[in-house]
Amino acid sequence: MLTKQHTVKTALLEAFPLALAIAAYGLSYGVLATQAHWSLWSTIMMSVLVFSGSVQLMIIAMVISGATLPGMIITAVLLNLRNLLYGAALADNLAPASRKYRWLLAFGVSDESFVLGNIRYQKYGADPLYFGVVAGLFYSAWVIASYIGAYIGDLIDPVRWGLDLAFPITFVALLIPSLTDKPIIATAVTALGIASILHYIMPTNEFNLIITGVISPFVGMYIARRQQHV
Repeated sequence: MLTKQHTVKTALLEAFPLALAIAAYGLSYGVLATQAHWSLWSTIMMSVLVFSGSVQLMIIAMVISGATLPGMIITAVLLNLRNLLYGAALADNLAPASRKYRWLLAFGVSDESFVLGNIRYQKYGADPLYFGVVAGLFYSAWVIASYIGAYIGDLIDPVRWGLDLAFPITFVALLIPSLTDKPIIATAVTALGIASILHYIMPTNEFNLIITGVISPFVGMYIARRQQHV
C-alpha cells in the first residue's frame, strides 16, 4: 500500500517537468498582459481566480482587438466546457475525498492535471491526494510565473525565446503515450485535420480552436460507440 509521503513525492516528481512548461507559459501570459497595459494587480488576480491559460491568453487578445464583454464571456465558457468532461471522467478518482475538499480539487481540474490524474487512476485506482498535489503544484507555478512575467514586463520577448511553445510541446509529449485506443487516436487526428484546414482558410479567426475542440470529440465518441456494438 502506498504511503501518503510516497504519494506526495511521486506526484511532485511526475508533475515537475510539466510545471516548468506551465511556468514558461505563465511567464508569457504575464509579459503579454503587461504589454496590453494591464496592471500588475489585474494580471495576477486573473491567474489566481481563473487559472486557465487558454482563456487568459484569449481574453488578452480579445481585449487588444476591442472585443465586447459578452463576447469574452461566451469565449471563456466555450473554451472551458471541456472541463465538464474532465470532471465527469475524474469523478471516481476524486470520490474518496470529502465533499469540502472535492470543491477545491475541482478548481484544479485542467488539461495537465487531468492527464496525470487519469494515468495515476488507471495504474493505482482512486487517489485524490496525488491529484491535489499535482493541481497545487501547477497552480502555484502558474500564479508565480504570471507575477514574474508581469513584473519584468517588456524586458523579454516570449516569442523570441520560444516560451509560448514550451507548454504545447511538453503537453503533446505527455499525451503521445496515451494515444493507444482507436477513439482517442481518431479524435487527435480529426483535431489535427480540422485545425489545419481552418488555419489555412481563416488564419486569423480566433474561434478556430473552439470549433476544433467542439467537433473532434464527436468523432471519437462515434468510433467508441461502434466498437461497443461490434
